Amino acid sequence: MKVLKFGGTSVGTPDAIRNVLDIVKKEADDDQLVVVVSAFSGVTNQLADLPHKALERFEEAELLINELLLKHQHAYEELVGEKESATIDGMIRKLVDVCRGINLLQEITEKSRDFIMTMGELLSSHIIFHFFKKHLETIFFNSKDFLIVQDGNIRKRADLEASALRINELNGLKKVNIFPGFIASTTDGTITSLGRGGSDYTASLLANLFDASSLEIWSDVDGIMSADPKYVKQAKALQHISYEEALEISHFGAKVIYPPSIQPTLTKGIPITIKNTFHPEKEGTLITKEWDQNKTIIQGISSIKNIATINLSGSGMVGIPSFSARFFKALANQQVNIIMITQASSEHSICVAISGDELERALHALEEAFHAELSSQAIDPIEVDEASAIVALVGANMRNQVGVSGKMFNTLGKNGISIQAIAQGSSERNISAVIPRKDLKKALNTLHESFFLSERKRVNLFIIGVGNVGGTFLEQVKAQTDYLISQFGMRISIAGIANSKKMLLDEQGVDLENWQADLSAGQPFQPGIFINQMKAMNLRNSIFIDITASHEIPALYKDALCCNISVVTPNKVGTSGPYVRYKELQEISHRNNAQYLFETNVGAGLPVISTLKDLVRSGDKIHRIDAVLSGTLNYLFNTYDGSTKFVEVVKDAKAKGLTEPDPRLDLFGEDVKRKILILARESGGQPEMEDVQLTPFVPQECIDAEDLTTFYQLVEKNEDHFAELYKQAHSKNRKLRVVASLEGEKIEVGLKDISDDHPFYYLEGKDNIVLFYTDRYQAQPLVIKGAGAGAEVTASGIFADVLKTGMD
Repeated sequence: MKVLKFGGTSVGTPDAIRNVLDIVKKEADDDQLVVVVSAFSGVTNQLADLPHKALERFEEAELLINELLLKHQHAYEELVGEKESATIDGMIRKLVDVCRGINLLQEITEKSRDFIMTMGELLSSHIIFHFFKKHLETIFFNSKDFLIVQDGNIRKRADLEASALRINELNGLKKVNIFPGFIASTTDGTITSLGRGGSDYTASLLANLFDASSLEIWSDVDGIMSADPKYVKQAKALQHISYEEALEISHFGAKVIYPPSIQPTLTKGIPITIKNTFHPEKEGTLITKEWDQNKTIIQGISSIKNIATINLSGSGMVGIPSFSARFFKALANQQVNIIMITQASSEHSICVAISGDELERALHALEEAFHAELSSQAIDPIEVDEASAIVALVGANMRNQVGVSGKMFNTLGKNGISIQAIAQGSSERNISAVIPRKDLKKALNTLHESFFLSERKRVNLFIIGVGNVGGTFLEQVKAQTDYLISQFGMRISIAGIANSKKMLLDEQGVDLENWQADLSAGQPFQPGIFINQMKAMNLRNSIFIDITASHEIPALYKDALCCNISVVTPNKVGTSGPYVRYKELQEISHRNNAQYLFETNVGAGLPVISTLKDLVRSGDKIHRIDAVLSGTLNYLFNTYDGSTKFVEVVKDAKAKGLTEPDPRLDLFGEDVKRKILILARESGGQPEMEDVQLTPFVPQECIDAEDLTTFYQLVEKNEDHFAELYKQAHSKNRKLRVVASLEGEKIEVGLKDISDDHPFYYLEGKDNIVLFYTDRYQAQPLVIKGAGAGAEVTASGIFADVLKTGMD
């Protein structure tokens, strides 16, 4: 014999019930069946509201009862093919009578509430029985005649011995035997319910009492999921788990099966299968006593959203044996279910996690129980956090497995998710953590990625600045998408983009085929709103990328880093601003475990900063740095030979994307000043911008130009100045280079003519070069050389920083 249980969604509509019949027909070919049915979808919730409606306003209760009558009459007529009145009308009249009694007496008793709550299963099972018997050999049994609950049993646990006596008296079993779920009776025959998850419990009890070969629980999901699919889109159905794992998963929030449902089957080793009524071809989840010892370490990630934590602490608790007993007794007396417990080894504090719905009751109980200690300040005021959630890793193979908890906490920590409390049972099948409720979705996704999809990681990018470099970066991401997934298991998703006019944010990812059109239709760009929306999304593995030359946007870095969002930027303003801000960003980055990467601040795609960091971290000491740090200026002075006006060379470089958006930043030396300042700081110094000595190589009136148009006019006017610079260098067989140097506390930038015996002489096009003279590189410097300007190389440098962050 098999026991099949169908939940509310499985019998939610006449079409769904027809689908159930198909499943039962197929199963009945091989086995005798006990079929347990729930109330129609949504009916139990309506019935739960009915006593209060009856108490306050009987007319509203009547309206709801009439709605229930019509719903069930319609289902009967459509399924059975005839108008039904007597039985359904009789049940509904009793429902009206009980509600009228509640209204007249102005009292809701446990008996009246149970009578109302069980009516949904009685109605649905009556209809399903009459429908089934048109197609199969079917009989109906009322569960209240067979499942007995001892009087005063608060948790509504069945008396298996008494129930077995009733089952043994049962005669006339057919091929298909219908039982309503949820319903039982007390020893005196009074109807009662089996409480939350009662229909599952009914099925499990009947499986035990009939010594069934298996129990199948049919619902609207493909099985027990690896995580809550409402939060984790990549959640998958688990194929095979143990009873113990199922108990842990169900205790921590999985709604597919409830803990009491497992115990009766566990006692007799009856396998349970969770199946999807709407996809019966799917394998579902098998629950048995034995399981494969070689399976994955973690079987599931459970979660409970509505959690409140209560913390009782104080020196007056230390060494007092009765404290814990009084604490738990006070909560037990108010029927407060404790989900998780942690206690400091010093006995200085006790923390419990409970359902948020029970918080008020719990606080009242504790304040009453510890009134004397609270009044005398022997213990501290009770601390409460109402906005918590629990995530729990479950897996029998966690036992004696090194590093599971470390991996869990490291994964959460990297994504800025603070852990408020931790518990791990001695069975080592569960590691639970209380976290802020706002971080639940991020926590579930990061843990699921880490333990179930270790070969796949999603990185979410938020980009401000999609001009020349930003657009090139997006093209590079698009071109590398398949490669990154196949080779590194990394999927890069563009969750937000913005330019100076518009912004577009999409949690599912911006379409890189149409991002320009979608962005142009986006909302007006406001930096503060962009950052706030990025924070509100609270996505795992988030990176904020600033690809602008703005002085405004770097002010947002702190906000991002504080929310554990890494920052990648070629914008030099943040790193070369006041030293105190540079230092603050570094400290916030370390404190919040978020990376702050700016490799492209110096040398575009060249590994200048990372090399310098490695030298310093490994204990080397920087004595001197000589560098040509502007690919733009190098291109200008390599290209200019007097045959074409200098201003035309500048315009050409700008058109090719080799200059800053405003080329004056290059020609006035500000860009090079910022770069050498950053290198000085990364070498361990604390200089400010005014400490960098610049020898101008552009006439002062050009520097004083109010706008770019005027600047171009003045550069053209001063063509003789630039021609003379070239002529003097050329006459000595030298080349012009804008050189930045650092030695000790002396930092200089200026135009120099370089002889052919110097490495700078042979720089071509837009090349940069950096010479590091250190303890380890004294006679021969460490040299980094390559293209230092252009959208392609800068974008690739940004991409490299993104990959460093994403793969961390």
